[in-house]
Amino acid sequence: MSPDPVIRVVVADDQAIIRDGLVTVLSLLPDVVVVGEAADGEQAVALAVAEHPDVVLMDLRMPRLDGVGATERIVRDVPGTAILVLTTFADDDSILGALRAGARGYLTKDAGRAELAAAIRAVARGQSTFAPEVGALLVNSLTAAAPTRPPVALVDRFPQLTPREAEVLALVGEGLSNGEIAASLFVSVATVKTHINALFAKLDVPNRAQAIALVRS
Repeated sequence: MSPDPVIRVVVADDQAIIRDGLVTVLSLLPDVVVVGEAADGEQAVALAVAEHPDVVLMDLRMPRLDGVGATERIVRDVPGTAILVLTTFADDDSILGALRAGARGYLTKDAGRAELAAAIRAVARGQSTFAPEVGALLVNSLTAAAPTRPPVALVDRFPQLTPREAEVLALVGEGLSNGEIAASLFVSVATVKTHINALFAKLDVPNRAQAIALVRS
């Protein structure tokens, strides 16, 4: 019987003592090798692009680029890499933000070594995995987050927009800031800016004020 394939992992956490501890734990697993360590989201993206790891073990709160933004970019640029979030935070916004960015698993930092190892192996196989308390919050959050005002009228009025761009446009029309839109949609501010730039170009409007006027007309 052939041995299990080695799982190549990048560890991303802004706290050196946490990174060192994770690397030590992972070094004890016979089927895991750490191919890089990142102290912020930008480094995590750069390592993922350079190393094409099987898994990035991703903290959420990091400088320069947070874990949600880094997850979005890695999922886009290195689609063969799975993101497993390992963070202190298990609130609704953090969970949904990470999962909508493309994370395949979500653990909190009180997970044991066996749970962490099982999660890494699961996401490397293409499966999803969540800590039990995260799974409960996820169900509640997805139920509560069901859209109550889908921008059907805007989709009809502006068929050149994607459904997500129409949703962002509707929130722009309500006067929300980029940060408020990001929180409402559980995405990063960078993603909101990308959608806004795209819809401005498609609607041929130069600024937010004219976009708002167009929605309200």
